[in-house]
Amino acid sequence: MRRIIREATLADMAEIMKVMDAAKAIMRQNGNMHQWGEGYPSEVVISADMERHGAFVVVEGDAGIVAYFAFLPSPEPTYDKIFYGQWVDDTMPYHVVHRIASYPYVHGIFDAIMDFCFSRDSNIRIDTHRDNTIMRHNIAKHAFTYCGIIYLTSGAERLAWQKIM
Repeated sequence: MRRIIREATLADMAEIMKVMDAAKAIMRQNGNMHQWGEGYPSEVVISADMERHGAFVVVEGDAGIVAYFAFLPSPEPTYDKIFYGQWVDDTMPYHVVHRIASYPYVHGIFDAIMDFCFSRDSNIRIDTHRDNTIMRHNIAKHAFTYCGIIYLTSGAERLAWQKIM
């Protein structure tokens, strides 16, 4: 089945929010009870990604939109301070990948997203909740280097990685 990645538009919002709900259900089923609480990510957050031209959808044949992610250029304010470690390189510009979400029946999404992102930048940073075992597995599978802990403005703790190709 043909899979494409394209920039998201406001017309995609309803489908994106369905993907987000499906991703939250996957998280809860896998023991991640705290990441992406009620109301997050919201349409406001997704719209902000769109305004920065960093909102992307994965479209698969007749199934339509099956995944969403944000791919945003640095700087990422929450990455200014890292605790209990350090970035692999803290001098070069980078992109961040946030809000990866997909339907549970779709496989290989993380691979497709990473191929897309690394075709556009060789320096990528990513973070996730400690309880997100699925994301942590995918990050490790793609040989990201664990760098330490960052704290979101809400105070939430996230494990952070970087990979430079």
